[in-house]
Amino acid sequence: MLESVTPGFVDDLRALLPEAAFRAAGEAELSEPRGRWRGQGVLVAPGSAEEVALVLRSCNAARVAVVPHGGGTGLVGGQVMPSGPVPVILSLARMDRVRAVHAAENVIVAEAGVTLAAVQEVAAGTGRLFPLSLASEGTARVGGVLATNAGGTHVLRHGNARALCLGLEAVTAEGRIWQGLSRLRKDNAGYDLRDLVIGSEGTLAVITAAALRMVPRPLAEGVAMLAVPSPAAALALLELAQEVAVDQISGFELIARQGLEFLDEAGIPHAEPFGARPEWMVLLDLGLAEGGRPDEMIATIHERAEARGLAGDGVLAANEGQRAAFWRLREAIPAGNRFVGAVSSHDISLPLSEIPAFITRAGAVVAGLGPFRVNCFGHLGDGNLHYNVFAPKGARAADFVALRERVKQAVHDLVHAAGGSVAAEHGVGRLKVGDLERYGDPVKLDLMRAVKAVFDPHGILNPGAVLRAPG
Repeated sequence: MLESVTPGFVDDLRALLPEAAFRAAGEAELSEPRGRWRGQGVLVAPGSAEEVALVLRSCNAARVAVVPHGGGTGLVGGQVMPSGPVPVILSLARMDRVRAVHAAENVIVAEAGVTLAAVQEVAAGTGRLFPLSLASEGTARVGGVLATNAGGTHVLRHGNARALCLGLEAVTAEGRIWQGLSRLRKDNAGYDLRDLVIGSEGTLAVITAAALRMVPRPLAEGVAMLAVPSPAAALALLELAQEVAVDQISGFELIARQGLEFLDEAGIPHAEPFGARPEWMVLLDLGLAEGGRPDEMIATIHERAEARGLAGDGVLAANEGQRAAFWRLREAIPAGNRFVGAVSSHDISLPLSEIPAFITRAGAVVAGLGPFRVNCFGHLGDGNLHYNVFAPKGARAADFVALRERVKQAVHDLVHAAGGSVAAEHGVGRLKVGDLERYGDPVKLDLMRAVKAVFDPHGILNPGAVLRAPG
């Protein structure tokens, strides 16, 4: 049984930590971007792994829940605890140092409170690239990015956050510091605790620092927008592009006409690649070594695609400004969605070959539930789609709240039937606990609960996230 934070408990923490660790929890710590939950808690912001250990040791002894908090940008409610005993909100914001840069090894060692944008800036200063890129990278922090195994736009080439992390420093629920900041590429000495903690959403341990992998910066880059007749054609275009460019594709994004129409509704300025908007578009980004000719490679891809009926118009970015404008268009789509307001949003992944049939089936099923608009877009190269359902033009999402659960379940049932996942890159958090129970393999769930019991026997770490809290 968990207990609420009391004034006496806070006084005990004040005796252990400096005054800088204490301030009132603000809107940033008590809210989440979609506004579905309102959090509660007493904020504590340690400045070191040792201070994190002191907090967790005290919370574990007093049976006080701990909600780790990074940048607060998560979209599944993992960063807020809306009900139950009042928890400690453990902010990692003060742990914002880059501890070391090993340029010759392509490694940055950064604390959990360093923003993703700051890591990218440090990498750029060495002439390298930290390739994880998110719309929220100015706010998202290393700890949260790893705790959710964040994805983004370059997973096709560089993988999720897990693939870019060599080692971790983390604190257990009992307040023990795991010194796992390895910079090794190969280390098979026992179970890989790093991969277990990454993606656990603060339910197994609190990440306090990480050794992150940089990559060489492409010296020749090219971006194009290509009009495609269908998602099936886009998928075939991806296969063609991989035949030509092999592993030099940095991004391959599917964009629907509906997404641009939402940008119009929201009044968000954006590049207009084509004279007449196609129903479907692909953003293709290539990154080549020095001496490479991305423009010629894109031209080859486009010519072969046209010959096979896979693409129509194509617009090649003529300079860095146009390249950035194409990516800004893609990255603005979520802002357009937020302005319009979704009835139900779905972060899903599917086997690549199942995507065209899923989009067709889901469109028919959603249309059967109501006069909805659908904006389907995302990282086609790695199978991650954002399949979002909206009210008809002139209506409000609030008018269709009663249908939200039916829409979500209908879409998720189709995803599950196709062998996909209903938690692609945003994680489970609190939003999808029921979905995990509905679609998850029973053996996997039993093993997850067993792992949770070993790491956190009293259930103090982010209770109610990923796994339903007991009782």
